[in-house]
Amino acid sequence: MRTIIITKTLKSLRQVCALLALGGTATAGDVYEYTIGVDAGLETMRVSARFAAPVDDVQARSGAAARFLDDARACDTGQSLGNHGRRFELPRTGVTCINYVVDLKQAAAAERRNASLSADNIVVSPAVWLWHPPLAPGTRIIVHFELEDGVDVSMPWHPLSDRKRSYEMLRSPRNAKAMAVFGDFVNVRRELGGSELRIALLRPRGAIDSAAIIDWVHDTAGNVSLAYGRFPNPSPHVIVVPVGRGGWQSDSPVPFGRVLRDGGETVELFIDERRPIEDFYDDWTATHEFSHLMLPFVRARHRWISEGFAQYYQNVLLTRGGQYDEQRAWQKLHDGFERGRKSRPELSPNEAARQGVGAATMKIYWSGAIIALMADVELRRRSGGRESLDSALGQLQLCCLPSERSWSGTELFETLDGFVEEPVFMPLYRKHADESGFPRFEAVLESLGVTIKNGTVRLSNDAELAGIRRAITRTYLKVPGEPRF
Repeated sequence: MRTIIITKTLKSLRQVCALLALGGTATAGDVYEYTIGVDAGLETMRVSARFAAPVDDVQARSGAAARFLDDARACDTGQSLGNHGRRFELPRTGVTCINYVVDLKQAAAAERRNASLSADNIVVSPAVWLWHPPLAPGTRIIVHFELEDGVDVSMPWHPLSDRKRSYEMLRSPRNAKAMAVFGDFVNVRRELGGSELRIALLRPRGAIDSAAIIDWVHDTAGNVSLAYGRFPNPSPHVIVVPVGRGGWQSDSPVPFGRVLRDGGETVELFIDERRPIEDFYDDWTATHEFSHLMLPFVRARHRWISEGFAQYYQNVLLTRGGQYDEQRAWQKLHDGFERGRKSRPELSPNEAARQGVGAATMKIYWSGAIIALMADVELRRRSGGRESLDSALGQLQLCCLPSERSWSGTELFETLDGFVEEPVFMPLYRKHADESGFPRFEAVLESLGVTIKNGTVRLSNDAELAGIRRAITRTYLKVPGEPRF
């Protein structure tokens, strides 16, 4: 049994409980190594888990994992192991190795993403098949896949260069459950300005233009590099799930997307594969999701910052990439600000975030966008173009991304202020975060030469800050015959 000495540096009972939770199960620097096999029919997963020292607590993250567990044994003794919910029932002396079997077919049937896919590929979360001890700081989980012919794997975790199908699970905020892909699917890696996109395009029941979709993903992710010259993550995982019309309320070619930060960073895009590829390039969803990677995971109480910055950049980057012209970009920004102004005017941005997106969606998404524009304009104005929101986020990426933890909005803004000559982010936060209504945006738009007549944006190059407007949304032209990214 490990002895824990509680000193005066422990400031709360919560810290004590966190230490106690480590029990005798993990020590900093321990390596837990897994070998996983999947059969060609994607029906069964066989797992061998080996631990650096005896452990007395092994559990799955999902409460549903026990439904898919067929057999578990201590491999050094052959003793059958029962489970209590999502925890194995282990001998008090602990075990150093467990072999267990997962009904992968049943686990896949419970995952809604698989409903529109061909039977030869599936998506299943490690939360239902990876049983492991609680992790101490510095503990590592390494997973090796030994797959039958015709079966491939794509994981959100860090790929190890020494073995083709080996991964290390990274520390991350765990904002949602990661997804792993198994079977016969399009599994490619594409270079992107010093980063590598790991793209898993699943196969639908019908036809799909795989090459065109992969090019679109690469080009759209590349737009994010137009912020500060590089992609914010060195090896992001991208899962593209064809769902057809799929019952989505949106008529978009990309009706839904999100970023999963669980063992690594994954951008998950749900697409209507029947749409022409031109529609994908004109859609903003993927650019919005990739833009999220320029920030760490921001906690829910300040969600208006993370969603708003992505909302701002989706329009800016689509213009820099040539999908929007300048007129369209500022029309979309203006119209969005108007939607934000009309949404729940009695709430402040912080109050809207507490209410949640179901109650105040436009307030949450566009409050942060106008703050991003205000910060960008002020940084460019007072520095003569030496500073910008782009440059501040570039410094954030160098110091802190990808981040292993969640951040508060104020911590993020204080960090960004540390990269500029004079604070701009926290002053904007103190002025607007707890103020009901919507930040007044008319004056900043007018100074940029953006005026409105009968709801239509007009651009003037005679305005005081028209040069800043053009700099924010200037297009980066592609040289014929050369890759842009």
